[in-house]
Amino acid sequence: MTQPRPAVVRFYVDQDLRGAGILLGGLRHDLTYPGDAGARVHKRARQPSPIPEGAKDIDWLPTVGREGWLTISRDRNIQDSLSELTAVQAHLVKMVCLTGDLSRNKWGQLETLMTYWHLLEPLADRTGPFVYKLSKPGGLREVDIDSALDRLRNGRHRKRRK
Repeated sequence: MTQPRPAVVRFYVDQDLRGAGILLGGLRHDLTYPGDAGARVHKRARQPSPIPEGAKDIDWLPTVGREGWLTISRDRNIQDSLSELTAVQAHLVKMVCLTGDLSRNKWGQLETLMTYWHLLEPLADRTGPFVYKLSKPGGLREVDIDSALDRLRNGRHRKRRK
């Protein structure tokens, strides 16, 4: 039996989407998630994830930034979190956040990801920091990190939709 080639991870699925990450990790050698024990997928060997299951954002954001992985999360209100946006910017994190009603369950998460995966592939090759929101049918929308940080630092709050 031939030795599998090493996998190069490009995508990280956050804890809040871990169920979808486990399913996708069984199909893609270039994707990992918290607590991933590693796997052989399509003749590639993926190493165990350096991020343990249950890791806090403050702990894993530096790792994904350093590795250059595109992070897929369900943090629908990231534009309202000063600490998270500051960490995203400081660690050059590349992030896509699932939003909308379909992001509430695993089936909807997978439907959204499969529908728009072709838009995520080129984002994995870009340099961070950046944050996009992804929803079905809304598609991909970029969050202006600088404007959001300015608003949060100056005490201006975003008006919520009713």
